[in-house]
This record gives sequence, C-alpha cells and structure tokens, in this order.
Amino acid sequence: MGHGKLKKFAENETFRCLLQPDASSVLAKPEGSRELVLRDHAIKGNWNRDMFAKAQPIVLELGCGKGDYTIALARRHPEMNFIGVDIKGARLWKGAKEATEESMGNVAFLRTRIEFIDAFFGPGEVSEIWLTFSDPQLRGSENARLTSPLFLQRYSRFLRPGGIVHLKTDSRFLYEYTQSVVRANDLEVLAFGTDIYHSIPVIPSEAKESLPDLDAVFEVQTFYEQMFLKMGLPITYLAFRLDREELGAGAPFAYPTDFDAAYWREAEGPRRSFSHQPSKG
Repeated sequence: MGHGKLKKFAENETFRCLLQPDASSVLAKPEGSRELVLRDHAIKGNWNRDMFAKAQPIVLELGCGKGDYTIALARRHPEMNFIGVDIKGARLWKGAKEATEESMGNVAFLRTRIEFIDAFFGPGEVSEIWLTFSDPQLRGSENARLTSPLFLQRYSRFLRPGGIVHLKTDSRFLYEYTQSVVRANDLEVLAFGTDIYHSIPVIPSEAKESLPDLDAVFEVQTFYEQMFLKMGLPITYLAFRLDREELGAGAPFAYPTDFDAAYWREAEGPRRSFSHQPSKG
C-alpha cells in the first residue's frame, strides 16, 4: 500500500463526518449457527441526531466514489442532509476532507458495503436515493445490480413513503434492466431519458412537482460522467418511486421477465472495460 493511501486512511480517522464501522458492528453469528447475520448498527435511525447540524430530510448516494456528487447536491440544497456511501476509504477521503474544511453541516459519508445498507438506516429515515454510474454487472450476478429486486427490497425498508430512486448511468444495459424491474413491479416513473444532454427527459405532468430540482441532473456531474461526455457517450436518467401500497410492507419485489440481457449486453460494447475500472480513485 502506497504512502499516499496510508496518509489518507490516517486522516480519515479525524473526520467527524465520516463513519467507518468495523464489519463486526453489523455482522453477528448467532449461538449454534454457522452463518453470519446482519444486525443493526447504533447509527440506525439516529443520523439526524448524531451526524448532522440539524434534522432535515436525508438523501443517500450509493457508490459515491470521491463524493463529488454528494458534495455538489449538498451545496445546492442546504435544507437537506446528504450521505455518500462507498467501500473505498481512499475515495471517501476527498469528499470527507472537503466537507470538513468547508464546515458543511449537511454532509456525511459512510464507508461500508452496500449489501449491508439496511443495517444503517431505520424505517422512513431516507427521502431519496441516488445511484450514479453504478457497475452494471454485465456478466455478474443479477442480484449484484443496485437496481435489482434484491436491492430495491433493501431500500424499501428505510425509504419513506413516496421516496424517490434516481438512476444516472452511461450504461444502457443497466438503464434498460432497471426499466424492466420498474415495469415488473408497477412502480411510478417520474422521469426517464436515454440521452439527457441531447433530449430533455420525459416527465409525466403529474410528476413535475416531485422533481423540483431537475436541473441538478444536468448541472451536477461526476468525474466519470465528464469523461463520458467528452467521448460523446449518451447519459441516461431514470427516476421512480418504490411505493407499492397495495402489496403491503415487506412484499418481495418481482424479477423482470422481459429484459433481453444478451441483446443489451451486446449493445453495450467494449467501453465497459474503461468506464468501470476497479477503482474510481
């Protein structure tokens, strides 16, 4: 490990806005069992009390990388609290340092695996989720995609009624897969577009009030998004609600049956090797 990373890790320990729990704090092995089970972290339900300057609606960015998007959204919306989540401490260092130096009381970061996410947030604690340029898992497990029914089930445990999921991605594969998941579960679509910088996203008239800051979709850009735009690659956007009142809380999300994975995998082309390298740092 390089000296630079070691220095960042050491400095991370000094940032009050960065929570770095040990795996042991959310994983336990019940007596007589060989399997580890997820357990609640002490921060669950207490983010506004313990991590922010004041209690406000909470927005998550999952897979936030260096935290650029989280920081930019927090600057635009001081009336909301923002949490960036990533597993890489060297990435999170940049966002946590910036938030600390600017005394941003509405920004926090969480270093954890996204598979553990519902151990950290209580029912209704989160208002919105942003998924920005997530790994589409072209050849990996469907359940590893951050918009799979498995992950939507996790989000539903802590997203408030009416809460919104935003997907912004260069991957047409992931965009079309998510559209299929949304259809399979009859979820309300608030906005969609397959090339948002060349055509305005479609927003049903009844959904316009739910997206008061649609400009953020265009004006806030991650490092990789800027790279993709310079390459002329289209950026897609999809916003939807997770509400399924007729099915009741805890009902499993359905898997799509109309998604042609082979077609969209082929359509994606070889650029995946560039756009989703192991590290964003």
